[in-house]
Amino acid sequence: MKLSQNYDYLQAKAEPYAEDILTHDNFLSMQNYYQHGSVSTWQHVLRVAYFALEINRKMHLHCNRRDLVRGALLHDYFLYDWHDHAAELNEHPKLHGFYHPTIALKNAKKDFDLTALECEIIYKHMWPLTLTHVPTKREAWVVSMADKWASFYETIFCR
Repeated sequence: MKLSQNYDYLQAKAEPYAEDILTHDNFLSMQNYYQHGSVSTWQHVLRVAYFALEINRKMHLHCNRRDLVRGALLHDYFLYDWHDHAAELNEHPKLHGFYHPTIALKNAKKDFDLTALECEIIYKHMWPLTLTHVPTKREAWVVSMADKWASFYETIFCR
């Protein structure tokens, strides 16, 4: 399977845990914002959810799959193009990496009922860049690792 192109497959993997997220208008709007190279934020979070499920499965971590997937899908729910420094919602354009977890969490809380674990996943996914936001739950660690791997993959292979 060519992972960079098969988003139907990635969405199918996430759907049992997050149909409400996957069909939400704000979530779908993430198709309009670019994350890494030619990869949209929507594509990125689907890939992160898939990688998180695979890390959990291959390492036998026994994560809560529902919270794992939902947190992964919402970890970058900031809803703007972070490359556009003039964007109205981009409050800290040159420090996006440090501030977007807080913005994503605020947006996700507006649109969805989140568990404490989903909140931790969203808020702490940028560790170690956000040094004071150290993950304490295995699901948050897994999404943080999956995000790093997906970002690397997209930056190198999805140009």
